[in-house]
Amino acid sequence: QVQLVESGGGLVQAGGSLRLSCAASGRTFSRYAMGWFRQAPGKEREFVAHISWSGGSTTYADSGKGRFTISRDNAKNTVYLQMNSLKPEDTAVYYCNADSRVGVPGPYWGQGTQVTVSA
Repeated sequence: QVQLVESGGGLVQAGGSLRLSCAASGRTFSRYAMGWFRQAPGKEREFVAHISWSGGSTTYADSGKGRFTISRDNAKNTVYLQMNSLKPEDTAVYYCNADSRVGVPGPYWGQGTQVTVSA
């Protein structure tokens, strides 16, 4: 069992950057592969990025390649999503997910954090 709390969302102009954080409770965090997903208004939730339990393997959706970087600090029970060169189409609620596979969410979700990119 793991509880997830996201932070770091906000309003940013196009071309700007944000760093999302996801703090996990529980001693099993380092065992889980982690993912970020997002959901824009009127759209289905979609995969953004994935990182293996060790941090040694990362995968990105095409929409974020070259702009987003997922990382983790197992000592701090935290996973991050650095987002650069943001676009208005990146506007969404971003969710952290635990025990995920690439593109397939696991059973544990955070509450989400809103990211709004203005043109």
